[in-house]
Amino acid sequence: MSITSYRIGDVCEQLDSTLLARFARVEAATVGHYLHDRFMRTDIRPLIDGVRIAGTAVTVSIAGPDSTLLYYAMDRVRPGDVLVIDRCGDERHAPWGGFMAAVAKVRGLAGVIVDGMITDPAAIRAAGVPTWARGVSPITTKLLNFGGGFNIPIACGGVSVNPGDAVLADDCGVLVLPHDQVAGMTDVALADQEDEGGWIKRIEAGERLQDLVDVAAMIAERNKQDQISHG
Repeated sequence: MSITSYRIGDVCEQLDSTLLARFARVEAATVGHYLHDRFMRTDIRPLIDGVRIAGTAVTVSIAGPDSTLLYYAMDRVRPGDVLVIDRCGDERHAPWGGFMAAVAKVRGLAGVIVDGMITDPAAIRAAGVPTWARGVSPITTKLLNFGGGFNIPIACGGVSVNPGDAVLADDCGVLVLPHDQVAGMTDVALADQEDEGGWIKRIEAGERLQDLVDVAAMIAERNKQDQISHG
């Protein structure tokens, strides 16, 4: 993809902190019981194990060897934001490394999602800002002033991301939701997580999975339907 100019969007409103705190209790895999879309590609993986973040998406689109606009963006992000970086298909150059991770820590970013490469993984981990990426490269981007986009709709990890969307990320994956879907999804997911904990206690007490879900009846119904369809 060729970018030849800059597109600068307005700074989006941050999502309510109380809403995000509840959303951060949701496991990405729980939402995976309901949704097949809105998840980024599975090779976007966390550099720091065992973390989960939820925050407001701030988007950047930068291509190839250039990361000029990333400097612009990092002076405008706010505590609690999740910086989502679209690399426009580049799999060679790393726009994110130890220096930017240190800046992100000062800025109070909740996390960083890079649809591409990073460098200096040890320094990123030391900075402590949760970061997701597709891999590591020693070849860094430069200040080449090629162009890009800030706070515009982008594609990252195979899903669309709009400024102001909610981002949930943990060691199972990265989920992006429009802001008006967060509260409802949080309610459903937290209720299911509580139910699952109750189911585990019942299994530990000696019950069978059949006691939880009538799988035998489901199998019988499926076989009955197959017999009818086959005459």
